[in-house]
Amino acid sequence: MMLRDLESAPARRTEPGCRPGPRFSMPAAEDSGYSYEQATSRNLGLLTAEEQEVLRSSTVAIAGMGAVGGHYLLTLARMGVGGFVICDPDHFEAANLQRQAGAFSHTLGRSKAAVMAEMARAINPELRIRVIPEALSEANAADFLSGADLALDGIDFFQIDARRTLFHAARDRGIYAITSGPIGYGASLQIFDPEGMSFDEFFGIRPGMTRAERMALFGAGLLPRIPRSGAMDASRVNFETEKGPALASSVMLCAGVMSCEAMRILLKRGSPRCVPQAFFFDPYNREYVRGRRSRLFRRLFSWLVRRVALRRFPSLLRLHQAELAAGKAGE
Repeated sequence: MMLRDLESAPARRTEPGCRPGPRFSMPAAEDSGYSYEQATSRNLGLLTAEEQEVLRSSTVAIAGMGAVGGHYLLTLARMGVGGFVICDPDHFEAANLQRQAGAFSHTLGRSKAAVMAEMARAINPELRIRVIPEALSEANAADFLSGADLALDGIDFFQIDARRTLFHAARDRGIYAITSGPIGYGASLQIFDPEGMSFDEFFGIRPGMTRAERMALFGAGLLPRIPRSGAMDASRVNFETEKGPALASSVMLCAGVMSCEAMRILLKRGSPRCVPQAFFFDPYNREYVRGRRSRLFRRLFSWLVRRVALRRFPSLLRLHQAELAAGKAGE
């Protein structure tokens, strides 16, 4: 597998009508007068100096540098986490401007992983960071998590199998993994203990299901229960073209929720509340939902979700039917 640092990132591409812009400035630490202690000094009082050094020596692996993943990286870099491994094969496009941390008019067409590495190093020039401009897969998952203390899920919602690969690999490595998704006006939160319930078990994913069914179960499983805030416009969710609505406010809420749990885990401040517990935070509707699902409920839930979701989202039903016709149901 190919690993690339920022200096050897792929040549930038530009969309039609987009002019190349400057890269984010990355002065060397000795030239900028950078001091880690000064840069993180306002954390003290909420963190001890010893805890700050723990964050400095920690390494977090973040799969996906788009919406939530990019904000994860910058939030944790500002909190003082000193090491990262990031991966993403995509390039910024105009539709990303509305919510993604690295999307600017001058970064359109550029590698998301390379741009986000530049931005993180502009915060901390001493940062240890490995950049993998590839999609997470079974072939590179072990190397992606090598040396990591924690795994974070920033993978696009529709890439369910890459997401399953991340959580399976984190479990094999014996590290916690966190997912937080922007849903409506809020953010979900699930934490997976490497010795606890697995990703597939929690979401009710079993062999023989189509990818459409796996996505339906993941999406519904992010919520402890249906929130009062109601549902988004189903006509705006297209599982075939892999597009759906998301607000910048919800994406940044995910980063805030996740970073607190990441800090708790890295600093070993007690035990995190892992699945089958799940959480949903919605500041717009002033709603906080938490829940814990029994094994029987999850079996019934799995059956119900697939029936309801396939009816509610026509594009999901079409994808499901196409996969069945093509014989693509499987793992």
